[in-house]
Amino acid sequence: MGCRVPFRLVMAWLALLAACAAMPAAARSRITPYIEVQQVLDVPLSGSDGGDVLTYTTLAAGVDGTVRTRRMAATFSYRYERRVAGSHDAGALDAHDGLARVRLDVAPDVLSLEAGAIATRARADIRGEAPPTMLIGNQRNISQVYGIYAGPTLASRLGAFDVGATYRFGYVKADDRSGAVLAPGQPRLDSYDSATSQNATASIGMRPGLLPFGWTVSAGYDREDARQLDQRYEGKYARADLLLPVSPTLALTGGVGYEHIRATQRDPLRDAGGNPVLDGGDRFVTDPVSPRRLAYDTDGLIYDGGVVWKPNRRVTLEARGGYRYGGVTYTGSLTYRISPHSGLQAGVYDRIDSFGRSLLRDVAALPTSIALSNSSFADNPGGCVAGTAPGTGGCFDDAFQSISTANFRSRGVFALYSASRGPWNASLGGGYAWRRYLAPADGAFFSLDGVEDRSIMIQGTLDRRLTRVSGIGTIVYANWYKSGIAGARNVTSLGGSASYYRTFGERLIANASIGIYGYDRDGMESVASGTALVGMRYQF
Repeated sequence: MGCRVPFRLVMAWLALLAACAAMPAAARSRITPYIEVQQVLDVPLSGSDGGDVLTYTTLAAGVDGTVRTRRMAATFSYRYERRVAGSHDAGALDAHDGLARVRLDVAPDVLSLEAGAIATRARADIRGEAPPTMLIGNQRNISQVYGIYAGPTLASRLGAFDVGATYRFGYVKADDRSGAVLAPGQPRLDSYDSATSQNATASIGMRPGLLPFGWTVSAGYDREDARQLDQRYEGKYARADLLLPVSPTLALTGGVGYEHIRATQRDPLRDAGGNPVLDGGDRFVTDPVSPRRLAYDTDGLIYDGGVVWKPNRRVTLEARGGYRYGGVTYTGSLTYRISPHSGLQAGVYDRIDSFGRSLLRDVAALPTSIALSNSSFADNPGGCVAGTAPGTGGCFDDAFQSISTANFRSRGVFALYSASRGPWNASLGGGYAWRRYLAPADGAFFSLDGVEDRSIMIQGTLDRRLTRVSGIGTIVYANWYKSGIAGARNVTSLGGSASYYRTFGERLIANASIGIYGYDRDGMESVASGTALVGMRYQF
């Protein structure tokens, strides 16, 4: 995989980082550019896919930083890594990994600007190989992914009324040339290219007090335009909600409204034999004269009801059930500040989604203060990310189940626990994700319409500062994937690593890591490998 980062994404990343760096420094602000060199050893432990023992060198450059001023809060991390060709088949590769969340208060308590960005590597096809997403070994079924969003948020009070509005523009790109090896007889699926999205919401309401209940009237519009097959998603809604306190800690809530969602796309261009024509990136070519084909359409009444429970300032629980997307739906959320040093968050979701929209939603849900692991093998933000405040953060299991081009009904649950005390930092997160794909039925070639995929993800981290200049970090994960396509094999992946770092002076850091990773596909040979690295980083 060569270096093919879209120019506009590079400029957007640089603009985001430059905006952070340009703000006046505060006591808690830190911006640290660095360069790094590492020597890597990758040893196959089982499976013919492991090939030969690989040794190679990686060169990296990046920047980590946090900015805390009176009006700005930001965390950002970006790393470009280049693998220099080494022994045997260890060819040159590169990777981009980064995560950023920024909030700028333009007018405090009235208007703010929000932005976020991600660069990572993820599995492309749920049926294929499941190697670690870091830049180690010769991997297949891994794609480079980029995403960025930005927009203003208005939140203010006008007399007794709460007024709010948001707008978000987003862009997602996947460099999907992953070369997944599938079980015999499996159909070929289209590959993701890029998509732009726009989301706008507005609301007005009143809290309980002047009236025995609170109320909110809101409306929203959501649109995504995907390059692949000229896909288009449009969703719009308007609804009214009531909040009725029944005790100091419990309130009933309910709402009713109207919603219209429609997803369409064009047909692929076909050759004389009726097969889809592929472009240079192995993606289906869009037939420019094809009429729009309907993938999903729902229009009508939506309603739900539930409870909001706040027994104290540390716990908030909300649960709802109702009717949406043509059937019964359930959602919920829990935040629990267990102690000053630990916390838990969990959620239940149900929505019409896509890879691009779910990825940017997960980035936007992160706090502006993110805790990054000390593990040298944990720079890739593809699982769960904990915030510096206990119990904050988020998981990406719903987005990274697979990089699909189709829209889908998405249901699932997630939970994330994190704790920090003294020299220790720990997190444990995971989730279950279910998808049912929405696509035009097509008798000429395979359609994902109605296919149901499932996955389970678990990830844990544990870091400890040993001395003022040294520390250790560990990360373990387990994933399970099940495709609904007939004949597809279930995939299980496991892995973990341990790292040690030591600083010399203020600018030089030495690190060493060992890791073991493996995956298994039902009825196929298991693959496992062990990896070790040593490296030096110079901070400016």
